[in-house]
Amino acid sequence: MTAGLTPHKVCQVYALLITAALWGAATGLLVLRAAHRLSVEPEEPWRQDCPSGHAFGPGPRGWLGPAHCASCVPAPGRVWTAPLVTGLGCTALAWAAGVRPELAVWLLLAPLLVLLATVDIRVHRLPDQLTLPLAVITPLLLGIMALLPGHGGSWPIALLGGLTLGCAYLVLFLINPNGLGFGDVKLAVPLGVALGWYGWEVLFLGAFAGFLLGAVYGLGLLVLRRAGRKSAIPFGPFMICGATAGLLLGALAA
Repeated sequence: MTAGLTPHKVCQVYALLITAALWGAATGLLVLRAAHRLSVEPEEPWRQDCPSGHAFGPGPRGWLGPAHCASCVPAPGRVWTAPLVTGLGCTALAWAAGVRPELAVWLLLAPLLVLLATVDIRVHRLPDQLTLPLAVITPLLLGIMALLPGHGGSWPIALLGGLTLGCAYLVLFLINPNGLGFGDVKLAVPLGVALGWYGWEVLFLGAFAGFLLGAVYGLGLLVLRRAGRKSAIPFGPFMICGATAGLLLGALAA
């Protein structure tokens, strides 16, 4: 990314990467409380207190921040995993997309996708309160980016991509509802929009990568005898990882 650039441009690149990394780490830390509160079974209400039983306050502060409160002793692994993953993801997206307008959208979506993946890993659930707003704001934000100079994608193809991937997942859900959740269908829409921004090839690549990662993980569980053929696995994280891979390649090629 820095080959052939002037020292001034190199400084700008590193500033962009550092800013993206800090943004990712900070927002990754802020989503931990929401992940804790949303990680419940479908028939259960959202959690109203921290892991030690202290009630969260009302408003945004009740949803943003670490899962633990000031009186709790946090579990180090859970505290740092989300900020680390979000920070690395945002840095990689900034490196691939550069200063193109759509980078702002990718950086806004990254913590929400990490939040979704975290909840899915914990309770095999993709809440409507996250997937449905994502399906709306992703095309709207990219539509705004399409009006700005220097963008690297196509908004019409992005819309078609969301429709295509959403319909494909809906068909798979109808064929085998035990193998794929309806939350995955709803998540496929914003992921398809994001991937379609960079074209059909990126859409197919990102979708295939998600299925490939999920298949490898499932096969690994079978080989290690940690799951059976009918065992359910959280597929959302693999969809998100595959889409991220597709976005990175699409941004680099744009």
